[in-house]
Amino acid sequence: MPAETTTVTTELAVLGAGPGGYTAAFRAADLGRKVVLIDAAAQLGGVCLNVGCIPSKTLLHTAKAILDAQALDGVHFGAPTIDLAAMRAGKDRVVSRLTRGLAQLARQRGITVLRGEGRFVGPRRLRVAAPDGTVEVAFADAIIACGSEPVRIPGLPADPRIMDSTGALELPDIPRRLLVVGGGIIGLEMAAVYHALGTRITVVERLGQLLPGADPDLVQPLAKCLAARYERVHLRTEMQFVSAGTDGIRVRLAGPEGAPEELFDRVLVAVGRRPNGAKIDAAAAGVKVDARGFIAVDAQMRTNVPHIFAVGDVVGEPMLAHKATHEAKIAAEVICGHAVRFDARTIPSVAYTDPEIAWMGLTETEAKARNIAYEKATIPWQASGRAQASGVPEGLTKLLLDPKSRRILGAGIVGSSAGDLIAEAVLALEMDAEAGDIALAIHPHPTFAETLAMAAEWAEGSITDLIRPREVR
Repeated sequence: MPAETTTVTTELAVLGAGPGGYTAAFRAADLGRKVVLIDAAAQLGGVCLNVGCIPSKTLLHTAKAILDAQALDGVHFGAPTIDLAAMRAGKDRVVSRLTRGLAQLARQRGITVLRGEGRFVGPRRLRVAAPDGTVEVAFADAIIACGSEPVRIPGLPADPRIMDSTGALELPDIPRRLLVVGGGIIGLEMAAVYHALGTRITVVERLGQLLPGADPDLVQPLAKCLAARYERVHLRTEMQFVSAGTDGIRVRLAGPEGAPEELFDRVLVAVGRRPNGAKIDAAAAGVKVDARGFIAVDAQMRTNVPHIFAVGDVVGEPMLAHKATHEAKIAAEVICGHAVRFDARTIPSVAYTDPEIAWMGLTETEAKARNIAYEKATIPWQASGRAQASGVPEGLTKLLLDPKSRRILGAGIVGSSAGDLIAEAVLALEMDAEAGDIALAIHPHPTFAETLAMAAEWAEGSITDLIRPREVR
């Protein structure tokens, strides 16, 4: 682009090229729209692909291989040799392969990609501050997919040893001791990586349990494993004082165990994410942004300005890539004249810890808080031949049912591949399946997926792998 301001006219402008943004752009282009996709990063894919979901899962795969090798019966390996440069290169290759694929898909669809910070300057105009000049984009419709960023704790020293998730994924070194502030999904996933590499881990969570969104019975097997692996896991605890010195990061913790002061080589702050709604000058287009940075939308992903839509993290919790892509297709299809709306009955959540935890639909915690009647069927993985053979009998599978209709209300799984297994329960809920529908579907043996059928059989009173202490249906 030349240095002076130029103008591009398009039918649809998409602000943000993460999972929500590129999905919206691709779907709209497939439906015949002329699309401009705007993002400040050098590569498409947003946080998820570049510094989030994909690189973290690449490192977690390596971490799991290390831990699995240590747990094999009758097979002994030497201590692993860790080559951080090679690990970083491998992670970067995965990311590069996928981002190149997105760039090719954009080219094949004839989408114009603009690199630079995009901000609204009017109800039908965006200004993009590109590295080599300013571009103004005139549009008929727009989709905001500007995502979120890590929450920063005010008052912390400006020290590179105090990291957010993006910094932790760079694997700057293998610290002897790492403090992870935040016992949610991001913090525990990164803790798993560094633990496998040999770091001694301490986790601090200000609430009363790890993974606060999950039911306690799902978290308990993970908490038990982490208590054995990590130096400490502090619940109902916060950082009271932090100082950076030549010998490390000194932290005073305030919680039920008093106010101990400890020295760490690095600190990872993973206390959540905040939406970027306040960073795009949405008011210039008349789009309302609340005090937290969220943009309200209706069931068709439309903001208060009829021709401007929003998807992904910026429209509210849960901040998950698979939610963003679903919303993105709806927004693109509405713009292209389709009569569709957001009508997902559940959005599954997964913590890719070891063991994994996944849940969807109604949780027990929610059911009790809202006084919703439910029936529970829980199968401990000690009853699963596949779990026993794989050395992971600590898991469990749980179904929640409507006591009258027998329909699936919710499900939770803790154990190997829980994130993959939960998809069957999501489909069951969306299809209004009853427990009997799952119980009568023949599941392959021996598999982890059998535990869902076993839970349904327990609910139906037809299980033979365990004794059911009630009248057989």
